[in-house]
Amino acid sequence: MDRALGQAVVQRSSLHGGCIADVSRLELADGTFVVEKRRRGGLATSDLALEAWMLAYLARASRLPVPEVLLASTDRLVLAYVPHVVGNPAESAQVDAARQLAALHAVTQESFGLERDTLIGPLPQANPLTASWVDFFREHRLLAMSAHAKASGRLPPEFARRLERLAPKLDALLAPPAAASLLHGDLWAGNLLYGADRVAAFIDPAIYYGHPEVELAYTTLFGGFGEPFYAAYAEVRGIAPDFFEDRADLYNLYPLLVHVQLFGAGYLAPIDRTLRRHGL
Repeated sequence: MDRALGQAVVQRSSLHGGCIADVSRLELADGTFVVEKRRRGGLATSDLALEAWMLAYLARASRLPVPEVLLASTDRLVLAYVPHVVGNPAESAQVDAARQLAALHAVTQESFGLERDTLIGPLPQANPLTASWVDFFREHRLLAMSAHAKASGRLPPEFARRLERLAPKLDALLAPPAAASLLHGDLWAGNLLYGADRVAAFIDPAIYYGHPEVELAYTTLFGGFGEPFYAAYAEVRGIAPDFFEDRADLYNLYPLLVHVQLFGAGYLAPIDRTLRRHGL
């Protein structure tokens, strides 16, 4: 008997859970299914209660489909199981995902950041409310994660110095959005669950209010989003014609630094290419 759930677990099967938790699908005595996440040992900074808070925030502030939170603590999170299909999504599902994301980005506030700090994976993500988008991205995303990865020994000092030389150039390279948009914050293909013809859920958020371009940039980094996705998003909100060529690589420095910190030197090469492109 699982006292917190109020009934027996009759079957447990492992699911892929990324880098911060052990994830299982549980079948309960009444025949329902839930997803259980348990924090892995040694990840003192990870907090599954914070993930629950972010999911609840998305459910409250937007119509983005997210799993229902059933139980939450620092070490354990139980979510309603979302049925989904495995494999490449249908074109109609990608279109639906784009429209859902565009609707999320229509949720705005005046300042960039959030009312509290969050996490991206197990890593701290500071969100002080900031009037300037470029200042927020430079200080609290690019330079903060660069310093974190340098301090851990994962980012070579020369890379950190090159990123510091890039930082003052961002005022001329990036532009502010019309408003600070609510972002999922960790939008790669593995964090979407698809049904047969629509998106079933967005999972594992790292939310804050920022520029929608930083979210779109991340979708280009590891694949999984095709032309139907971008065309549908552009139809609703538009995509600046120079975004993919001029700014996507700059915004992707942040998730690449996250991956350097988590997984090592294999993610240094694209950082190097972007810095070289800007003469650094």
